[in-house]
Amino acid sequence: MSLLVILVLVISIFLYKGRKNLQQEGALILYRTSWGIKLINYVGAKYQKTLKFLSYISISLGYVLMTSIIFIIVQTVYLYFTTPIASVIKAPPIMPLIPYFPKLFGLENIFPSFPVTSFIISLLIVATVHEFAHGIFARRYGIKIKSTGFAFFKYFPAIFGAFVEQNDKQMKSKKRFEQLAVLSAGGFANIITAVIFFFILISFFNYAFVPSGIEFDTYAYSIMPSENITSINSILTDNPTIEEMLVILNGSRMGKIIANNESYVGVFGEIEKTGVVALYNDAPAINAKLPAVIQEINGIKITNHEILEEELKKYSPGEKVVLKILEDEGISTKEIILDENPDKTGQAWLGICFNSINSEGLIRKSILWVTSYKNPHTYYEPIHKDRDNFIKDLIWWIIIINILVALMNMLPAWIFDGGMFLYLTIWSITGSEKTAKKIFSISTWFILLLFILLMTKWLFVFLF
Repeated sequence: MSLLVILVLVISIFLYKGRKNLQQEGALILYRTSWGIKLINYVGAKYQKTLKFLSYISISLGYVLMTSIIFIIVQTVYLYFTTPIASVIKAPPIMPLIPYFPKLFGLENIFPSFPVTSFIISLLIVATVHEFAHGIFARRYGIKIKSTGFAFFKYFPAIFGAFVEQNDKQMKSKKRFEQLAVLSAGGFANIITAVIFFFILISFFNYAFVPSGIEFDTYAYSIMPSENITSINSILTDNPTIEEMLVILNGSRMGKIIANNESYVGVFGEIEKTGVVALYNDAPAINAKLPAVIQEINGIKITNHEILEEELKKYSPGEKVVLKILEDEGISTKEIILDENPDKTGQAWLGICFNSINSEGLIRKSILWVTSYKNPHTYYEPIHKDRDNFIKDLIWWIIIINILVALMNMLPAWIFDGGMFLYLTIWSITGSEKTAKKIFSISTWFILLLFILLMTKWLFVFLF
C-alpha cells in the first residue's frame, strides 16, 4: 500500500510538471508526447511488405479473439446463473485490474501475488505494445500519427495506459481491409507478446526452480449416493441432504460416517446437487492431517506421481514410514503407518488424491496452456525465494494481462476496437452501411445486457 501511495504521488507530480502537455477527455487525462512517432514511422515505412503479410494474420486473429470473448462472457453468465460460482468467488465479475486483488478478494489460491511493482511493469509493457502496434500498422497504410503519450484515469492516476493518436479522417478514408488491419493490430501484438513471454517463463522457470517434492490436491475420497449413508456421528440417517449432513457435523465436514457398512471420516462435497456425495476415506493421510507437500519418504526424494507410486510399492500395509513434509511453519517430519489400498489388495496406501483440470472449454484450455511449463503435481522451490517468485509471478501476469487485453479489445461494443471491427466487417459483407450500424448497435446493447446480468447476479449474492 505504501508503494501504491508513492506511485500516485509520483504520477501526480509528473502530471503537474508536465501540465502544459495535458488534455482532459472525459474521465481521462492525456499526456501527449512525440517521442514514439519517429520509431513508429521508421518501422511502418521500412517493413511494408512484412506488415502487409501480417495484416492477414492480424485480421484473422481479430475474428478469433472476438468470437472467443463473446463465448467467454456468455459462458460466464450461464455459470453465474446455474452454479454457485458467484458465492465461491467473491470478486466482482467486472472490475478494473488493481494491485493486490487476489489478496483483497481471497483468490490467492487461484492467482499469484500482484503487487504494485508487477502492476506498473505489466501495464507499461501491455499498453505500449498494444498502442505502438496500432501506430505501426496505421503508418504502414499511410495514416499520419499525430502524437503518442500516456492516459491517466482522472480520479485515480495509478490506473493508466499508453495511447497513439492517429489522423481519424485519414483512417476513415482508407480501404476497409486496411482499417481492419489497424484495428486488430493491438490485440495481435498482445498475443505475440504473450507467446514471447511464455517462452521466457519456461526458460526462467527451468533455470531458477528445482523439483523439491510432490503436491497433492486433497485426501482420498469415495463417491456414492447419499441414500447409502446410514449414520453420521452415530446418528441414524435416511438419505440425508448435504445441508443436513453438515448440520450434524457442525459445519466441520469431519466426523464418523457409515455408508455401505464402511467407515468414512468426513464429507468432501456433493457432486453438482445430484444427491451423490464424496466422502473422505478413513486413510493414513487425513488421519495424520498431512500437509499438501511431501518431499521424501524414508530419505528418498519424491518429485512426481510416478516416483511416489514406485516407492509405496516397496512397502506393505501396516509398515511405518517417515515422511519429510512442508508445512506453513517450515520443513518437518512425520511418522505414518501405511494402510491397505481399498482398490488394490495388498498394496500400501497413503490416501492422497491428485485431481486433473478438465480440459473442456476455452478458459480451462487457456489455464492448462499457461501452466504447461511445469508438472501440475510437482512442488518446485526457487533458488532465491523472494526474487525468483517475484520474477515468475511478474512474467505470468504479463502473459495473462496481454491475453485479457487482446480479448477485451476485440469485444464488439462501441468503446472497443472490436466494435468498429464488427461494423466494418458487416458493411463489407452486406454492402450496406445502414445494416452495419444496426448490427453494431444491437451488439453493443447485447454486451451491455450481459454485463448488467453479471453484476446484478453478483450483487444479489453479495448482499443477500
